[in-house]
Amino acid sequence: MADEPATKPTDPAADLPVLSDRIGRIVERSSKVWAEALDKQIDDIGHLKPDPLNTVPSMARWAYDFWDHPDRMATAMGQLWAAQADLWTRTMQRAWTGEAASPLIQPERGDKRFKDKLWDESPFYDYLKQSYLLTADWLKGRLAEAEGLTPQDRKKLELITRNFIEATSPSNSPVINPEVLRTTIDEKGENLIRGLEHLVRDLERGKGQLLIQQTDMSAFKVGENMATTPGAVVFENELLQLIQYAPATEQVHKTPLLFCPPWINKFYILDLNEKKSMIRWLVEQGHTVFVISWVNPGPAQKDETWESYMTKGVLTALAKVLEETGEPQANIVGYCIGGTMVGSTLAYMAANGDDRVKSATFFTAQLDFTDAGELQAFVDDEVLDTIEQAVDEKGYLAAENMFAAFNSLRSTDLIWGFVINNYLLGKENFPFDLLYWNSDSTAMPGRVHMYYLDTFYNRNLLAKGEMEIAGQRLDLSRVKLPCFHVGTVEDHIAPAPSTYRAAKMLGSRSQTYILAGSGHIAGVVNPPASGKYQYWTKRGLKGTTLEEWREGTTETKGSWWPHWDKWLAAKSDGKVPGRSPGTVLGQIEPAPGRYVKQRFDDES
Repeated sequence: MADEPATKPTDPAADLPVLSDRIGRIVERSSKVWAEALDKQIDDIGHLKPDPLNTVPSMARWAYDFWDHPDRMATAMGQLWAAQADLWTRTMQRAWTGEAASPLIQPERGDKRFKDKLWDESPFYDYLKQSYLLTADWLKGRLAEAEGLTPQDRKKLELITRNFIEATSPSNSPVINPEVLRTTIDEKGENLIRGLEHLVRDLERGKGQLLIQQTDMSAFKVGENMATTPGAVVFENELLQLIQYAPATEQVHKTPLLFCPPWINKFYILDLNEKKSMIRWLVEQGHTVFVISWVNPGPAQKDETWESYMTKGVLTALAKVLEETGEPQANIVGYCIGGTMVGSTLAYMAANGDDRVKSATFFTAQLDFTDAGELQAFVDDEVLDTIEQAVDEKGYLAAENMFAAFNSLRSTDLIWGFVINNYLLGKENFPFDLLYWNSDSTAMPGRVHMYYLDTFYNRNLLAKGEMEIAGQRLDLSRVKLPCFHVGTVEDHIAPAPSTYRAAKMLGSRSQTYILAGSGHIAGVVNPPASGKYQYWTKRGLKGTTLEEWREGTTETKGSWWPHWDKWLAAKSDGKVPGRSPGTVLGQIEPAPGRYVKQRFDDES
């Protein structure tokens, strides 16, 4: 048998014309995008503030603290230099002897930035990692001990400092990150070219603003493989569509269940897919479920207010639920800002003697904004003035603004992780339903959003008993109906202590509070079949603070949904035959309806 012909070696020069053409097309596309972005920035220069988050005064007060305590600062600097010198000595000793000393500092558990084994095995990389972590800890320590800062200063500086620390991580550098270097060598730079294509794609999608793609957006479609629980839109107006879901059991609980989700995000976080859907699970337990699907606001909603979102939104939806089912009362659920709306609505109803709500459930909802999580860093008088200028132009706050704000709260995971994956490694995004939902942002109605930030975050009027709607002063202590509250231990948007304070503010003697594992989303969307996390329970609200309440709680593994279902069933007055959607109101279109499908990046 004749020898096989030798494989002809590839000629790198033969690929140059193709590579050159590819780069040329990328440059041409990017030039157009950058030109559009530059034009927009030039237009914005006249009215945008140089310090939109009003950080300079907070930074100045922190700097004054350094100057006012030179001895403390000198001691702290000495400690940092001593630690860095110790690290250098250990690194040199390791380089000469090959024996690794015990680390001075380790990444926090779950920190994925330094997962590559070279960060531990190489003395050079180990030194970079530990030097960075020592400096980061030192900087956080200086902020923690700073005096003369207001609570708002501290929240703002903590967010800024954390984002600065995360941005300067050596793992973000293409010339340091070992995985990026290894990939670049192995692929002869092909990864960087793909990354440039991804960068231009994201700039085009954001019309000159960088909107990082977090998942494969083509892998999901609302109504086809997301938000698929059978049902129909039975009512709509300019603010909402009301969805009623088809029964999955012959008999259903008599009292219907109405969800008021946040309008900051789309409702289908509660109906991601068949396995993760809370809505589908509740229907399977025999509940008649209705959900408000808020409109993605545009110029048509520029004059809407908190009051109109209450009256044309929640109260109208409630009336239609009762009209459709023929029941005198409904159970209601509010999630996040939807829970804040439900709380203020219940106080308004109590002031008017309106008893159409039988029970209320609050998912990670705040009513007292004394210490209202990391988003509070974005709110003070100066920042509100900046947001108002942006809102006045269109009547709504563009969706990408909220998207960027939420991403900044977890910049390592939601910004820098994707910068490395998408742009430096040139990888395609992995299909992930939760990240698709996270990217499917909504705009914010201008006046409603300004009122929310000022009334709740900035002045905390509802908790103080000073909030008025339609001439009625709202008093949460007059809300006497049974309530169920869910807080989550890792929530950075609605901290668990804040959700517990909300429960304590209501006047009901029949209240249940549970504390669930995980955070703002995963702690709520935790189906029983997953077997994840845990929750803590205790009879009543014994304890002024959450820490006091946690003493003597019972921990249960898995999802809290069955616990809540049992509570709901007791508030539902028996069973009736299953209700088909729209028997009284009629059907407008199949669930999930039109409103939820409108994407901000489809806007002209």
